[in-house]
Amino acid sequence: MATVEALLASGAEVTAWDRRDEPREELAGRATLADPLEIDLAGFDAIVVSPGVPLNTHPIAAKARTAGVPVIGDIELFAMAQPELPEHYVVGITGTNGKSTTTALVHHILKTAGVNTTMGGNIGLPILGQDPLEPNDAGLPVYVLELSSYQIDLTYSLRCKVAALLNVTPDHLDRYDSFEDYAASKARLMDMLGQFGVALLPTSAEHLPPIAAFRDKRGPYHWIGRPYDDSQQPNWPALQGPHNLENAMFASAICGELFLSIGELDRGLRTYPGLPHRMERIGTRAGVLFLNDSKATNAASTAPALAAYPPEAGHKRVHWICGGLAKEKNLDQCAPHFGNVACAYTIGEAGPMFAHLLASHMAVERCEMLCEAVQRAVAKAQPGDVILFSPACASFDQFRDYEARGDAFREIAASMGCLAASVAEAGA
Repeated sequence: MATVEALLASGAEVTAWDRRDEPREELAGRATLADPLEIDLAGFDAIVVSPGVPLNTHPIAAKARTAGVPVIGDIELFAMAQPELPEHYVVGITGTNGKSTTTALVHHILKTAGVNTTMGGNIGLPILGQDPLEPNDAGLPVYVLELSSYQIDLTYSLRCKVAALLNVTPDHLDRYDSFEDYAASKARLMDMLGQFGVALLPTSAEHLPPIAAFRDKRGPYHWIGRPYDDSQQPNWPALQGPHNLENAMFASAICGELFLSIGELDRGLRTYPGLPHRMERIGTRAGVLFLNDSKATNAASTAPALAAYPPEAGHKRVHWICGGLAKEKNLDQCAPHFGNVACAYTIGEAGPMFAHLLASHMAVERCEMLCEAVQRAVAKAQPGDVILFSPACASFDQFRDYEARGDAFREIAASMGCLAASVAEAGA
């Protein structure tokens, strides 16, 4: 809808289609309503599709190809508008994991430093639904874009000042012929760099041919990887765990390329509040920290959360609430961090299976419902402990989505006297 509104505002002649009634009703009388599969595409400048449209199987791809009409996304429309915008920088951030946190962190650091900035793409408001940015005393404005592989597939001319690829692990293989093709999709963001652009690449993916190819190319390609300096991480309360250390290192490198000082970076990292449902610090009760990690819908997502609080680093142990609608029949990726857990509280459809998997590694309490799990965890936790809601499951057995699930956890914790705390207070 943001794309249609932007095109209409620009004076374009727009034909729009959605299978649902509500969007069509909203556009009635302002745009032509027609299914592109049923009309002649001759004369159209482009077909703009949602990134969710699977071009590897959807018939619109073949029909557009036959008609000689390019298929693009809203990010490409933004790229086409770049020459007409006030002078600016664009940061493009992609990767399998950590995109949202890194994007929000870069935006926060820039905003804290006084830079005129906004974020969009795969996070927040659609970029075409936002007002153009103007320069200010802090320098040129910065558009910070989180970009999925689907969005990059629909983009051809985006010129980034900084393009960052955080990591690449197998994902979305229903949309790509192979893992290598998926990696190549991510790498295309770097291929679009302008004359003065800088690429940040992960050493963790340099074994993949599409990423390794940048080793032999001329240009400003900087490689980032372990070991990272974690000496300051205890001062970043919303950025705990090895995954967030990686996010922080990339965010710092990005902002460094945008000419921010070390002091500005440090202030942004210290005050970053985190994203809802992603290792979100929602408050404390009797010295016990409550963390909402409802976005963790599989074991791979939960593993970094469990890793964030090892006892040897001075933390008390974790009370882990897990379960829901399982995506896999194991918790193998979490296993290296089982020693950090004092007790697991299993809920939902996967509860019995998780209880069986965990019983030989830690104390387990079968709870079924989230409210019961929180109550039992509160009863057992000691000052300095962490109550971590990181389900390692989808939500659909009991909740509409992971956001509703996380909101429920927050409300239950609040009803039991969990006191919200700012990041600054938590860090202190």
